[in-house]
Amino acid sequence: MPNRTQARTTKLSYGHGASRTVHRIPRTRRRDAQPIVLIVPERPTLTRRAATAVGIWLWDRRGTWAPSALALLAFVGAAIGHLLANWTGLLLAPAAVFPLGWLAWTTRRETHADRSVRRWRRALSVLATAATAWAACALAFGPTAGPLGLLWLATAIAAQVMWLRARRASTDPIEETV
Repeated sequence: MPNRTQARTTKLSYGHGASRTVHRIPRTRRRDAQPIVLIVPERPTLTRRAATAVGIWLWDRRGTWAPSALALLAFVGAAIGHLLANWTGLLLAPAAVFPLGWLAWTTRRETHADRSVRRWRRALSVLATAATAWAACALAFGPTAGPLGLLWLATAIAAQVMWLRARRASTDPIEETV
């Protein structure tokens, strides 16, 4: 008789780690009655809820964190490039001069540029020079060799700060009309 009165519980797993608990309640005393099946979703763990919240927050602000994502991608790419062909750092090393050449060319070409424009150009050229020099050295010696890890971190932070300042300083056309 205990088989007829006790509910049987089983776990069903679905895609993406979601699982459900199925409770099968036995038939009632009537012969033509169908068994009752309750499917109850499990409550997510605190870790899963926190990971979901962080993931949603990062996805909503993905444009804000673009330089950090590019810095991580560059770090991983430099590590893989160093393992596969560390001689490519020698090919990339001369490219570190190009941002400074661009700065000299634009300074000579546009002599009457605003002071803030000149500051932004200098900051961008220094940042691009540091990033290219880091990439060349990371390809040749490895991304964490010597002070390259700190140079990568400083460049990534500087790029993120410049990105956030540029996005904050840009004007929205809707705000201008109000």
